[in-house]
Amino acid sequence: MAGDADYQAWWARRERQGASPSAVFDLMSLNRQINVADILPVVQCPTLVVHRRNDLIVDVEGGRELARLISNAEMLELPGDDHVPWTGDNIDMIANRIEEFLTGTKPSPVMDRVLATALFTDIVDSTRHAAALGDEAWNRLLHRHDTLVETVLERFRGTKIKSTGDGCLATFDGPARAVYAAMALGEAVTELGIEIRAGINTGEIHTNDGDVSGLAVHLAARVMDEAEPGECLVSRTVRDLAAGSELSFEDRGLRSLKGIPEAVRLFRASGK
Repeated sequence: MAGDADYQAWWARRERQGASPSAVFDLMSLNRQINVADILPVVQCPTLVVHRRNDLIVDVEGGRELARLISNAEMLELPGDDHVPWTGDNIDMIANRIEEFLTGTKPSPVMDRVLATALFTDIVDSTRHAAALGDEAWNRLLHRHDTLVETVLERFRGTKIKSTGDGCLATFDGPARAVYAAMALGEAVTELGIEIRAGINTGEIHTNDGDVSGLAVHLAARVMDEAEPGECLVSRTVRDLAAGSELSFEDRGLRSLKGIPEAVRLFRASGK
């Protein structure tokens, strides 16, 4: 943690509050005189010894001797020179190995990919509107638009990922809700004198610090680009997954989308 000023300050404060310098010196001297080697062979419980090879506080040979003297102990040597286990580059490796040792099962990998429905929206002719209204009035309109977006997303349990300037990216755990949200937003913004276009796709997305990415998200953006003013276009995956809902889908044919290797069949979504 040599480069972490906050951690250094916390650790220094912890040591100062724990004991005076002279008391620490005495305690460390006493600790170095402790020798439990004679009783280690009688330890019968399963034991895992974890030690970093270049430990700056305790030599790794001490860990090796500990594992040698305890019957059937497992020794895990790791690279690094940090002493405490919650610092260094292999914290997760230590935690995972301890979990496996205690449970007998390797921990499941942390998945950063989830199945979700991505919705992109965009204000039609935004540049023309901005030029006609002027900056101040246009910014007020955008604020009202964003408020409507928040209201619609809350209603249909969507998650706003980010604003795209004159539109938004949101995710849903169900494709039908995404379609209903897009149609509701399209209707709501008419009171502002504008139209939107929307594109929706369902697939595995990569999540990272509140943002999303991946081919499924990219495809949703390209689907939106194909939509006409006031239109909500969806991929075939969305159409298939929304079967049984009170929605209808009009086949708009195969489209070649930028960055997508194969042609994609699109559908215009509407309520029945």
